[in-house]
Amino acid sequence: MFVEEEEWSDGAGPRRAPQAPGRPASAVASRKRQRRRGLPGVCTAGTGQDEELARKPPGKRRQAAKRRAAAGEPREREQQQGPDGDAPAKPPIPPGATAGEPPRKRRRKKRGPKKEPLAEPLAGLGSVTPGLPGKDAAAPDRSETLRARMEERLLGARFRYLNERLYTSSSREAAQLFRSDPEAFEIYHRGFARQVARWPQNPTDRIVRYLRKRPASLVVADFGCGDCRVARSVPNQVHCFDLLPLCPRITVCDMAQVPLEAESVDVGVFCLALMGTNLQEILEEANRVLKPGGTLLVAEVASRFESIRTFLSAMAQLGFRSVSKDLSSSFFYFLEFTKTGAPRRRPVPGLRLLPCLYKRR
Repeated sequence: MFVEEEEWSDGAGPRRAPQAPGRPASAVASRKRQRRRGLPGVCTAGTGQDEELARKPPGKRRQAAKRRAAAGEPREREQQQGPDGDAPAKPPIPPGATAGEPPRKRRRKKRGPKKEPLAEPLAGLGSVTPGLPGKDAAAPDRSETLRARMEERLLGARFRYLNERLYTSSSREAAQLFRSDPEAFEIYHRGFARQVARWPQNPTDRIVRYLRKRPASLVVADFGCGDCRVARSVPNQVHCFDLLPLCPRITVCDMAQVPLEAESVDVGVFCLALMGTNLQEILEEANRVLKPGGTLLVAEVASRFESIRTFLSAMAQLGFRSVSKDLSSSFFYFLEFTKTGAPRRRPVPGLRLLPCLYKRR
């Protein structure tokens, strides 16, 4: 049988009730005081409720066990009991700590990837590690690249200027321009070669294939021959005419006045060469040197023709009859004419080609 709980007085302290038989009053009172103060109960023999109060929550116990295992500390039971199971074992004191201080947990340092030493020490600013480009080596490369880019832009700008002059001036003015500045003609053909490399096809190859199918005895006159590609590709006798000599076979002259006898040529070629504003004079000169029934081949940029029918009608008034035309390509038109007679002396209406100008970048 249990006695009633102790009663508290205001000043004299607690008044103790008589003890219950078989249980000490001091243990009961101390346990009640600890409950009121919020302290965990003291484990006594034969009381399961006090053992539950002394235990830790399972989640915190597992976390504490993990931390001790990471720190290398012995388990909780091993700490409470000694190695023989009868005396509590004291935790080992870590090095550097005193017996009165609580043990400190060691923190593991995170190890990063090992840094390999350089193959050779850097002796100065000019020395670099083998296989790695240095600042001194990269600076000349950038300057050379920048210089090459500027030269390329300058070359493109001068080519567009010269190309516009050739299409918007007469053949006499173009010849005078290149006689006064021979370097300009070389710059023009360098830029022209760059443009040809971007084309889907080279119209000169079409002219060469045509001449290879004809007899090798035919005499050819190439107006505006450039680098003499036609003459170097066929066995025929080819008269090469241009404004400046890019190769030794070229005869420098105005395309409206070539040094050939009348009716001395079997085939006349204009491959991207109808450039002057005096087209009638140039085509009349081609009519003069061609034999009766001779062939005139014209390869031009397709966008230059405003009306192909009007151009063919104008060519008929100059003494050339259309034999065949290939308008299938969107880049170039290939026209074949035969000489039927002398040209008319009056101005021919409709004989006009648009200038082929390149866009400025």
